[in-house]
Amino acid sequence: MGTFQEATALSARGDGTYEAVLDPLWSVGTRPHGGYLLAVLGRVACDSAGGEHPHLTAVSGSFIESPEHGPAEVRVRTLRGGRSVTQVAATLEQSGRVRVEALITLGLLDDADPWWSGVDPVELPPEQECWPAPADPPGVDFKVPLMEVVEERIDPAALAFVFGEPSRTGSIATWQRLADGSDWDPLSLLVALDPVPPVTFELGLPGWMPTIQFSAYVRRLPAPGPVRVRASATDVGGDRVDESVQVWDDKGRLVAQSTQLAAVRVPA
Repeated sequence: MGTFQEATALSARGDGTYEAVLDPLWSVGTRPHGGYLLAVLGRVACDSAGGEHPHLTAVSGSFIESPEHGPAEVRVRTLRGGRSVTQVAATLEQSGRVRVEALITLGLLDDADPWWSGVDPVELPPEQECWPAPADPPGVDFKVPLMEVVEERIDPAALAFVFGEPSRTGSIATWQRLADGSDWDPLSLLVALDPVPPVTFELGLPGWMPTIQFSAYVRRLPAPGPVRVRASATDVGGDRVDESVQVWDDKGRLVAQSTQLAAVRVPA
């Protein structure tokens, strides 16, 4: 099993250049998972910034061309280093072509409760009463190796799409854990923020939903244990779908949130 730490490991080559090896387990179908790719860029950003601002707090990524598994080059440059944040730009390249580019804000997170929150944690049945997501899901023509390294359990209320009768509410909620038993952190939360299955399955639109642009905030350090994840769509049309995701830790605190724009095949 490729642990998250192993899958995002880097080798520094100097002058803001790093070498990464993209792990095939952290994939959907034959392509690396989008949240995983941003976590690799985030690892480089954290390493380049030093210890004063050790945590990724915000990221905006553009997925230009899907990379292959195997070696990749990551370049990072500091845009500004301030007292409370460091801002960097990072790119992931293969074969001399930019595949993913991101603007990343780094800071220092803590595990304090929010002063105010306008959103309640999603309600879910207990973990063991939710359906475990398999690496070889029914009704689709590709495997999801990611489900071998992330333990995900789907709310039974959102499973009608498995039987060909999606409820089309535009929302899916899950429990998630890292399969290696490690706790979630600001980088691995980027994987939870790009959930599988995508919300399009619940809308009756199965198939790959390639991300075009992805923006996320990490609000605080998550408590040990599983996280609850809710993915929702707002609008589908023009072969595009948006997906908003919120993640709560085991104490019921919002720890991360994201919005992405993705491509989707809409029936005529």
